Amino acid sequence: MDITQITQIIALTMGVAWASGINLYAAVFMLGLMASTGHIELPPGLEILADPLVLFAAGVMYLIEFFADKIPGVDNGWDTLHTFIRIPAGAILAAGAVGEVSPAATLAAGLVGGAVTATVHVAKAGGRVLVNTSPEPVSNWLVSLGEDLTVIAGLWTALHYPLAFLLALALFLALVAWALPRIWRGLGQLAHRIKGLFRPRPPAAAEPPATQPPRPLAPPPRKLK
Repeated sequence: MDITQITQIIALTMGVAWASGINLYAAVFMLGLMASTGHIELPPGLEILADPLVLFAAGVMYLIEFFADKIPGVDNGWDTLHTFIRIPAGAILAAGAVGEVSPAATLAAGLVGGAVTATVHVAKAGGRVLVNTSPEPVSNWLVSLGEDLTVIAGLWTALHYPLAFLLALALFLALVAWALPRIWRGLGQLAHRIKGLFRPRPPAAAEPPATQPPRPLAPPPRKLK
């Protein structure tokens, strides 16, 4: 196995893990569709993605996520639920992308892939909570559409220009590492503001009664002579 093949395997492994953290169903559907139409050849561990049943399920789930991801609040609940789906699925896809190399390489790919998927998922979910604080829905729609297009473009780059994808992925992860502390601070401030809305306000202090100034004493009556 030469360096080009190794680079392609690593790019596909990290590509499916990265894409799964953003939109799992779009990643599965795109890979399966390209494989079934003969545009790419998937490793043995991922050939099942081209099965018509898998393609149908991934397509239906992608349509559901496409609309759920555009509704503020619903997208946050969707991301929370998919914490238990995207991360293990990303690890499994990353392990399958290695192919039949060795059990150790498969396990290593699953561990690293799961970590990449978890990092990307946390960044996406936290960022979307902050985006939803905007009163208008346009920013939510634009971010969601941008995520879908990024998954498609990123996987296409990983398949055709693996070295360029790996360099872009390194920059992306560096940006996430820089942004995550700021996202957490923003989420903490948002939670503090929400908590303050439900905190009972202390009763207003009673004002002391107004006191009237003392009346001046009347002069004593004069005695008649």
